[in-house]
Amino acid sequence: MGALIAFAVVAAFTVGVGLYVVATYNGLVHSRNLAEEGWSGIDVQLKRRADLVPNLVETVKGYATHERDTLEAVTAARRESLDAASTAGQARAEDHLTHALGRLFAVAEAYPELEADAGFRQLQDQLHAVEGDLEKARRYYNGTVRKLNTLVEQFPSNLVATQFGFAGAEYFEIADPSERAVPEVDFGSRA
Repeated sequence: MGALIAFAVVAAFTVGVGLYVVATYNGLVHSRNLAEEGWSGIDVQLKRRADLVPNLVETVKGYATHERDTLEAVTAARRESLDAASTAGQARAEDHLTHALGRLFAVAEAYPELEADAGFRQLQDQLHAVEGDLEKARRYYNGTVRKLNTLVEQFPSNLVATQFGFAGAEYFEIADPSERAVPEVDFGSRA
């Protein structure tokens, strides 16, 4: 009778551990998939942002032809953003693009005709909207990464994560908050 009770306890413990491993594994898969989905949201917003850049450059080029260095810097930063291969590389590229766009808008302030151009104002509004959507996507992604990294690092789920090869993900971090801020340019009142 004692052996039967011992067997039942060992069996119950084994089943409990097995259920824990399955539940933890499924939680890790779920968290990893959410992080990948979050990155996809960021990627969509970055693409939308990059798609606006050529139109901005062409609009400014029509008014400010001698600002070639600024226009080339924006184009190069856009290319860097599109070519980034890692989360950290993408964050650096986005810092460069934000800085270049800030310079572009600063140049635009020197051209009253450009400031009055409805197409330019519309592009600026679209860029501002994309920046807001990008911020939301970044927050969502970083939240999912936090959850995944917690599961990967926290005991005892880290034992399951290590056993099945789960790894944490990189946050999409702001390198320099002043460079990541949406460029604020006042084009005066719009009548």
